[in-house]
Amino acid sequence: MHPAPSPAPTSVPFRDAFLFWLKLGFISFGGPAGQIAIMHAELVERRRWISENRFLHALNYCMLLPGPEAQQLATYIGWLMHRTWGGIVAGTLFVLPSLFILIGLSWVYLRFGDVPVVAGIFYGIKPAVTALVLHAAHRIGTRALKNGWMWGIAAASFVAIFAFDTPFPAIVLAAGLIGYFGAQRWPAVFALGGGHASAHKGYGPALIDDDTPTPAHARFSRVHLVKVLVAGLVLWLAAMGLLVATQGWHGTLTQMGWFFTKAAMLTFGGAYAVLPYVYQGAVEHYQWLSAPQMIDGLALGETTPGPLIMVVAFVGFVGGWLQQVWGPDALFAGAVAAATVVTFVTFLPSFIFILAGGPLVEATHGKLGFTAPLSAITAAVVGVILNLALFFAYHLLWPQGFGGHFDAVSAVIAVGALVALFRFKLGVMPLLGGCALVGLAVKLATPYFA
Repeated sequence: MHPAPSPAPTSVPFRDAFLFWLKLGFISFGGPAGQIAIMHAELVERRRWISENRFLHALNYCMLLPGPEAQQLATYIGWLMHRTWGGIVAGTLFVLPSLFILIGLSWVYLRFGDVPVVAGIFYGIKPAVTALVLHAAHRIGTRALKNGWMWGIAAASFVAIFAFDTPFPAIVLAAGLIGYFGAQRWPAVFALGGGHASAHKGYGPALIDDDTPTPAHARFSRVHLVKVLVAGLVLWLAAMGLLVATQGWHGTLTQMGWFFTKAAMLTFGGAYAVLPYVYQGAVEHYQWLSAPQMIDGLALGETTPGPLIMVVAFVGFVGGWLQQVWGPDALFAGAVAAATVVTFVTFLPSFIFILAGGPLVEATHGKLGFTAPLSAITAAVVGVILNLALFFAYHLLWPQGFGGHFDAVSAVIAVGALVALFRFKLGVMPLLGGCALVGLAVKLATPYFA
């Protein structure tokens, strides 16, 4: 005999929701899978603010969008419960703590990165990051590469970016077109693999249950759609206009705003998918930071709460600092401004997608269509991520290029990290912590064996 479930909450005060979203912003470790699991445990199982089916229905929509799906899911649920401001608060609090933490860590990195203790920690973390990228390629690949077509798309995308340096947006566009037209001829080939199945387990009645009518504010309205799109465009134009007026079009802050606006529209498949594009722009084209600094930034992003795409805040901070965007006497203030600009333009589209598209999603509780392009894009992402892993491995194992020495210690740490991930399923935080300790021990012991 199972005890009868307690009744669903009749309402959730905005204050209670605010405190939960604030807490979530500080505990959302573990990447999108971990973040979604936390929200499911808290909102579906424990608090029962939303039912399983409604939760998964919203998640399926978020997975079709560019951008961090966990942050978008929080925005969606916050909007569904407390209107527009509820969504804005939920989505903002999901990101804000990690922004503040990354700004602090980025400052420590730039000011004290050469201190032996800090240098040793990063020496050990870099091989772990390389292993994590390889693991991400494997994890996404096992879900996305379900047939020969998908393997072919992944291989083609790898060759395109590795051998021909094809821009990431071109790869995304080509893969999407292949999925769109291919599905018309072979629909089964491009069916969205994996995904989230329908719910089979109930947790009792919920505030927003399967049969709860869509609230008035969440019903589709052309007027509402236009208002949201116009508001988003005005916010973006105001921010970019201010940057152009104060920095000029070719100013570093303006170029960061424009570049990361484009990057925000390409984050299909998660942060690992867009990192090659960020690398191409921030490291190779604009030279805001170096390749080793990019690896260090990813390491910091892995160790902080919030979506991994927050690594762009590190890129902005370091780039703003090194480029002295507000002059040599205001390095920190300029770096904070750069990190804030980058974060704003990266996440603004996510809010627009949810606030504009949410009513369309609520209008149907059936399966979302148009998933074939996403399937093909996800397959292409596997090849792109593999290229990123090889890029990281090259800079890790041959720090001075192929003509320099081979870093055998880093290779051993990387292999150990791969074994820990694939064989023992070690979590991200224990892996990074263990590798950091190994790197610290190596660096501290090196003078005695030199």
